[in-house]
Amino acid sequence: MAAAAWGRRGGPALLRRALGAAPGRVCSTGAPVRAPSAAAQEFQSSGRGRFLLEHAAPFSAFLTDSFGRQHNYLRISLTEKCNLRCQYCMPEEGVQLTPKSELLTAQEIITLARLFVKEGVEKIRLTGGEPLIRPDVVDIVGELYKLEGLKTIAVTTNGINLARLLPRLKEAGLNAINISLDTLVPAKFEFIVRRKGFHKVMEGIHKATELGYRPVKVNCVVMRGFNEDELLGFVDFTKDLPLDVRFIEYMPFDGNKWNFKKMVSYKEMLDTIKQRWPELEKLPCEASSTAKSYKVPHFQGQISFITSMSEHFCGSCNRLRITADGNLKVCLFGNSEVSLRDHLRSGASEEELVQVIGAAVGRKKKQHAGMFNISQMKNRPMILIGG
Repeated sequence: MAAAAWGRRGGPALLRRALGAAPGRVCSTGAPVRAPSAAAQEFQSSGRGRFLLEHAAPFSAFLTDSFGRQHNYLRISLTEKCNLRCQYCMPEEGVQLTPKSELLTAQEIITLARLFVKEGVEKIRLTGGEPLIRPDVVDIVGELYKLEGLKTIAVTTNGINLARLLPRLKEAGLNAINISLDTLVPAKFEFIVRRKGFHKVMEGIHKATELGYRPVKVNCVVMRGFNEDELLGFVDFTKDLPLDVRFIEYMPFDGNKWNFKKMVSYKEMLDTIKQRWPELEKLPCEASSTAKSYKVPHFQGQISFITSMSEHFCGSCNRLRITADGNLKVCLFGNSEVSLRDHLRSGASEEELVQVIGAAVGRKKKQHAGMFNISQMKNRPMILIGG
């Protein structure tokens, strides 16, 4: 079955894309795709690399969809709980939490992660809820670090507990960080997240830079009437710190009262920033990158735009998600899910689990339904998906 699927889905070209960008390819900003890394070049020139290219060994038939997209990036939600109440993520009245017995245990998380890594996943991001409130998060990172073939262990966090936990997380193997911060004004922070904690988040950002994380990614959801007036302040934030401030278009999820009028498009944000910094430069990007990246010359950091609504990047999507209760979501905006937890707990073999995963990936659609249709679709609130 795997061999047949491989033949149907594109053969050696897919492997070459996994090892390095195709010649002449450009990213969504119009800038050239970043050249293959030194590690990729070394692998290509090695005996094993040449053998795989010559024999067209598959990435994984089960993680390759019917449009040839290879899914080597897995996002795992560790918890549905959060110590903030961000307006774009959680309904004001809160959410009905899944009973603890129905959430994935640490061992189940590692079992699934090991399976995905064996099939070709190279990057795992831990999300939530707020992943750093899970008591065993350091242990989970440590176990993931032992998985052969896994290159990147990342976390997306609101930053409240980051400064306290980061030394241990780094020692355990965490090598990439995204921190959510939607305003540089403490009073506005409390309004947006309905809690205090601005100074703890800032402390976490500075701790991450002190410990050598490069870049520290800062996620900023831009909403009209909330924080679009802070775009220039966030760009200036990158002047003396190795940050990648990522401006994210406001996206519709259950309970966040999404309204098109609240969404500030990438082009509008870019125009505003270019009025202040006309010398803004486009940067190269990875072929599967969700971000359009730019830099003010001589600034330490950079900025990026996540254009999920105005200019989707479905064609190069390489991401899968596992929710805290063990459901596989092949698309952030899709409402189709399959329970890996139930199959795991019913004693499914590794081969049976891979078949279930492959079937779900095979059903992945070419692109999401568009922002207006998405806003009418039934889907989980963001906090129950995993950011």
